[in-house]
Amino acid sequence: MDSLSELLEDELKDIYNAENQLTKALPKMAKKASSAALKKAFTDHLGETQGHIQRLEKIAGLLDIKLKGKVCHAMKGLVEEGKEVLEEDGDPSVIDAALIGAAQRVEHYEMAAYGTVVAIAKQLKKADVVALLNQTLGEEKLTDAKLTKISVGEVLKNAPADESDE
Repeated sequence: MDSLSELLEDELKDIYNAENQLTKALPKMAKKASSAALKKAFTDHLGETQGHIQRLEKIAGLLDIKLKGKVCHAMKGLVEEGKEVLEEDGDPSVIDAALIGAAQRVEHYEMAAYGTVVAIAKQLKKADVVALLNQTLGEEKLTDAKLTKISVGEVLKNAPADESDE
């Protein structure tokens, strides 16, 4: 890798694969969630994620690059970790809290990834690309905040603190 342009392309390929992996995980998370607000958050974010993929494809067109051919191993690991929660049984609010934790780890990974590509695209003076990436970065931050609100405002309040609370 010898240039920021090559790095940007590599990072975009990584994010593209990450977003595509997420489109497969979010419906499973929504199905497992018991909180109506959490189900809606996961379903809404699936639609946003599909929009993120479309934006990335638009960016690929602007930069004349192909986005396929790379596996995002970080997302793969985060999705695997999330699958562990999907296989758990227990108090519905505790499961929801675990789902939110898994989802927020994904959101923080995505915020870091998008923040990185925004900085690179700025350095390369790709204003059109920066604008598209910032739109997605903003959505990722809003999703993270929404998950925190659901967690603190509802899910954690309803979860038993220890086994004697059941």
